[in-house]
Amino acid sequence: MAIVCNDSHGNFILRGFSDTPYLEKVLFGVILIFYCLTLAGNTIIILISLKDPKLQIPMYFFLSNLSLLDICFTSSCVPQMLVNFGGPNKIITYHGCAAQLYIFLWLGATECVLLVVMAVDRYVAVCHPLRYTTVMHPKVCVQLAVLAWGAGLIQSLIQSSATLRLPFCSHRVVDDIVCEVPALIQLSSADTTYNEVQMSIASVILLVLPLVIILSSYAAIVKSVLKIKSTAGQKKAFGTCTSHLLVVSLFYGTVTGVYLQPKTHHAHERGKFLTLFYTVITPTLNPLIYTLRNKEVKGAVVRLGYLQMPEENVEFPEPGITGSRVYMCMGVGVGHETRKRTTEMERKDFEEVEKCSGARVR
Repeated sequence: MAIVCNDSHGNFILRGFSDTPYLEKVLFGVILIFYCLTLAGNTIIILISLKDPKLQIPMYFFLSNLSLLDICFTSSCVPQMLVNFGGPNKIITYHGCAAQLYIFLWLGATECVLLVVMAVDRYVAVCHPLRYTTVMHPKVCVQLAVLAWGAGLIQSLIQSSATLRLPFCSHRVVDDIVCEVPALIQLSSADTTYNEVQMSIASVILLVLPLVIILSSYAAIVKSVLKIKSTAGQKKAFGTCTSHLLVVSLFYGTVTGVYLQPKTHHAHERGKFLTLFYTVITPTLNPLIYTLRNKEVKGAVVRLGYLQMPEENVEFPEPGITGSRVYMCMGVGVGHETRKRTTEMERKDFEEVEKCSGARVR
């Protein structure tokens, strides 16, 4: 029997942590700091991936997609969180909640697929290095990225539409910090069996199956890496893959806890903190994980800083021995004719530079 409501499109109230107002004040400051770090860190990753020629490879193409995804994902919910935690107003309009649900679910599902694509990329790079450039062709990489974004969009259109068709009647208090599918299903006064089955199927397809593929890929990677005789080669391969595996653990560990948890009050309260973690903390940690554990990314950040340096701040050395010292330190050779024209004192200075830096004057 269908339930008819006169005000099914009324405003919602995001309850959040209203029972502990002091916690909301603390979370407001913490979330604001993490949001700023998320925007800064992921923007830097995108810039260096686009600007640095050394990073024009599939791994960093997918990493820049992940950074863009994290910026959009956290921006879809954090501003509303800050409004709710910063004051007594907890209201979100029906259309605002619907928009947040569509975007939030779209980007979350996209990240699930994108992490699988990144795992496959690492598998091909480590297990089939000779075929890597052929298999992971730029055109193929673009197609995989479009697949990830498209699959997430389709999932969102299906599940969000089914959720918003539910009647909510007088139940307007969403016991969560964002408009999320589990909270809205629990809020409805109708029979939600179909929606729960749909959510379970989607969770298996987008959470369990991708996780199995990722773990299988890394099992094959570990097997291949252990066959490498070079310790340095093993360390480099493990270092690259560990960063991605850590990101996967942070994201899937928290999302799975929200969508596959049992329906109990304690689990629901814990789910709020898990939602807070994968919407605020994880997008901040992703660029840090990839930057701190990756020399190529750190080098690209340094090079990007030099490229942004204004020309008027660059001081050119004066002619003479000071300039020669600078050129030596920069690795620029000093010609034989130049050395012949130097004085005896300058020649001694050159010899000192050779001894200290190990440079060889032609």
